[in-house]
Amino acid sequence: MAQHGSFDAIYEPNQTHTLPAFLRISRPRRTRTPIYLTLGSLLLLLVGWKSTPQLTTKSTIAAKLHLSPTEPSPYAPPSLHHEAESPLLAPETKDDNRTAPLGLHKTNPSFHLLIPASQTNPQLCKTLLSSFVLAYPPPTLINHGKKFEGDGWDKGTHAGKIRGVYNYLNHKDKIADEDLVLIVDGYDVWFQLPPVIMVKRYNALISEANDRLRRRYGTEVRQKQGVERATEMAPRFFQTVVFGADKICWPNSPSDPACAAVPYSTLPKDVYGPSTDNDPKSFHNRPRYLNSGTVMGPAKDLRAIYEVAVRKVEEEKRGTIGDQFVFAEILGEQEYQREMQRQSSRGTGGRWYEWISNALGGDDSPLSGNQTVKNMTVVPGRRYEFGIGLDYESKMFQTMTHSEGDLEFFAHNDSAIVPKVLEKHPNLKGNPFAMPFDIQMAHGPLWFSSPGNHSLDPKDGILLPHSDKLDDLPDHLDWYDIPLATNLYASTIPSLLHVNGDKSLLERWWPSMWYHPYSRALLRRFIRSTQSRKAAQAAAAGGQTWWDKRGGRGGVWTDNGVWMSWNDVCKTTEEMVFGDGKGKWGWEEGSRKVTNFFETVIVEDEEE
Repeated sequence: MAQHGSFDAIYEPNQTHTLPAFLRISRPRRTRTPIYLTLGSLLLLLVGWKSTPQLTTKSTIAAKLHLSPTEPSPYAPPSLHHEAESPLLAPETKDDNRTAPLGLHKTNPSFHLLIPASQTNPQLCKTLLSSFVLAYPPPTLINHGKKFEGDGWDKGTHAGKIRGVYNYLNHKDKIADEDLVLIVDGYDVWFQLPPVIMVKRYNALISEANDRLRRRYGTEVRQKQGVERATEMAPRFFQTVVFGADKICWPNSPSDPACAAVPYSTLPKDVYGPSTDNDPKSFHNRPRYLNSGTVMGPAKDLRAIYEVAVRKVEEEKRGTIGDQFVFAEILGEQEYQREMQRQSSRGTGGRWYEWISNALGGDDSPLSGNQTVKNMTVVPGRRYEFGIGLDYESKMFQTMTHSEGDLEFFAHNDSAIVPKVLEKHPNLKGNPFAMPFDIQMAHGPLWFSSPGNHSLDPKDGILLPHSDKLDDLPDHLDWYDIPLATNLYASTIPSLLHVNGDKSLLERWWPSMWYHPYSRALLRRFIRSTQSRKAAQAAAAGGQTWWDKRGGRGGVWTDNGVWMSWNDVCKTTEEMVFGDGKGKWGWEEGSRKVTNFFETVIVEDEEE
């Protein structure tokens, strides 16, 4: 779907382009042509002035805004060439109890999955299961086992989440600056598509966003890196970090920058029909506000964002309402400063053009109409630019607040579903029934639970014996065959669902996830997959078995470096997670003791 909207002024394909209102004034025939020519020429002249932004240096803009000219700017998005044929391999480790092999060196950035979760419960285990069966990196639990006794409604857990993630990001021996990091809430996120698609969509979204930023904010003269006393023209702003997008701005005040200064969505202005962006209950509002429950970007850039968040929480006491408030405020301040810089660098023609657009209701600035923005105090020399943007079209992150009605679960080979969906959703503009190309090109959904070497040699690290009773899976399953949560209005199949908002969905929708009927068998297959050097060599030949340097399969790492198996974390959650009535994990066929290649006990031979 082509991007479109007030932020970048790109039209949908085949959309009728109507003239502005002031060019459609009814006049007598004999005078209409000269008026058209005069007004048209004036408009073209103004557009020419607007499209040629004034060339300004960073020091000039900074002086106008009382900012330091050396204020850091985000780096251009890193080149993350980790397609299916480019593995992310585990480097050498000295840990004798390793789960990753020795002697293989990593040549490209790692991909990390961080999940803040101080306690274990069935909802966390659903999140973990969904990441396992799709072969995401072994998750790192932030603050696991930590007790919070602070003041406030959450006893300090949200402020602690910010500090915990920040502390972990600062372990540069574990996370390199250029590594890609995905951070998700621990109790309401379900992965739907494999990580290779998540990473591809991240790269595509960053590229599209940076193109929009260049068109809107122009370029500036910068010092050329590595060349003394040489300058070059570079885009004024870059995006490298992606947060989820929400339909409502909360808990910030409507006049805060978090609500009043953020850009409009890239979805079409009429995506929900006439009520788009005018729904008092927000169900038909386009997502444009930051949601802090999902974020992805390079470690160095996330570290800078979390550093500011920690300052706001611990020094400015801005975190009593929660991390959502803090990160939304950071984005709002960034966008307010961007808009102020843009307005300060406009020429006379650009300002007059914008005045006309504002008068006609066509201005694409969120601050049009002299909208009052409160709670924004500019501190000279302070950094406000962090390269943050949102996933407006839910390609990566589907935030569920007020969005339940946007989604349907259906198999994309089921033609009978089309008339039912169209009857239920008469305002659809796009084609949500087409399978996205990146999914078509991916391995089948069952492949990811066992992508490595399939040797049956016990020395290759088989962790669970095969069971005809427990491990029955379809011989073949295609993405077209399974029910996928599809955003009908954005015409996307999200990589993950963030089930915030109506928490009843956590129980009602979990059985609808495509892997739920096979969840126990898929998890057993995932854990049973080879974890020896042979598997890593198979990955080196073209797989993605190893996502970070620690390795690990069928369990989690804590931020203290402790490995915990599935049974360590999710014991007693079987019925809530699997829902298959087959009993306790590892005891489905009676008592037995199971160890892996490193003689670690996976299943005890008697109940504790």
